[in-house]
Amino acid sequence: MVLPLRSLTTASQAARRHFGTAVGGDKKSMFAGKIRNSRSIDMPMLSSEGKSERALDGNTAAAHVAYSMSDVSFIYPISPSTSMGETMDKFSAGGRKNVFGQTVKVRQMQSELGSAGALHGALSGGALCTTFTCSQGLLLMIPNMYLTAGELLPAVFHVSARALARQSLSIFCDHSDVMAVRSTGCALLNSQNPQEVMDLGTIAHLASLKTSVPFVHFFDGTRTSSVIECVKPISYTAIKSVMPWDALHNFQQRGLNPQHPIMRGMGQDPQTYYQSAVASNVFYDAVPHIVQQTMDEVAMITGRSYKLFDYYGDPEAIA
Repeated sequence: MVLPLRSLTTASQAARRHFGTAVGGDKKSMFAGKIRNSRSIDMPMLSSEGKSERALDGNTAAAHVAYSMSDVSFIYPISPSTSMGETMDKFSAGGRKNVFGQTVKVRQMQSELGSAGALHGALSGGALCTTFTCSQGLLLMIPNMYLTAGELLPAVFHVSARALARQSLSIFCDHSDVMAVRSTGCALLNSQNPQEVMDLGTIAHLASLKTSVPFVHFFDGTRTSSVIECVKPISYTAIKSVMPWDALHNFQQRGLNPQHPIMRGMGQDPQTYYQSAVASNVFYDAVPHIVQQTMDEVAMITGRSYKLFDYYGDPEAIA
């Protein structure tokens, strides 16, 4: 049987529409699925993270590592750190799992003071916690930063540094807010680009847990927090491989528990107060060595090496 040319053309177009749409649709679905599975930041699971470079800003890189090692996070918006808290909330709402296989609880408080107070309370109960702030918001956290450091509670404050308001408010970046918290007892660790935010943010969380000293991980607001560069994310599986599980267990054992009551935060006379304060020096003396050790461990899983001090000059220079 010979069909007219017009009938053949019509049948061919109909078949192409039918089979082409189905095959094309399957291919598009498969391609979309591969894209979703390859995303290091949006993907809730751990298995496909860190496979390749991603275009990220500093705030997203900080949220990526903060989410990985937190049980809970208390946030309050203040530019230019707002998107860190928003990204944490996005990860939590999407069901993303941290290295412990849990979804992080994210709560917005009434102010930065409330965020710092809730952070101190969560840490006292044995829950890993983090927060994000800058400028005047960081100043509101100072009283609780003293408490957190004095009680040797591991935490990381991610700060996208911004100018403090003086004669007027300014959203441009300087480090006047970070310089105002140097005496709180928190260790300071600075990143200069989004890749360093990813790497040193991870180091800050790990080192804080090992040393029992809270860290302020800071970087330039806007210039680093909002700049988009190619970053190699650290997968949660890799972070899990270097987690100091013994230090985590010891921290959790120190948490307040009604089944094992202890007294904390009492009033002390000057002599006892001074002796207690000086007793923490041994923890601070160990910080440089432990931070360098942690840098070396992270270098093993990332291939990116960091040092506390990098010397540039003649190798045979005379002091």
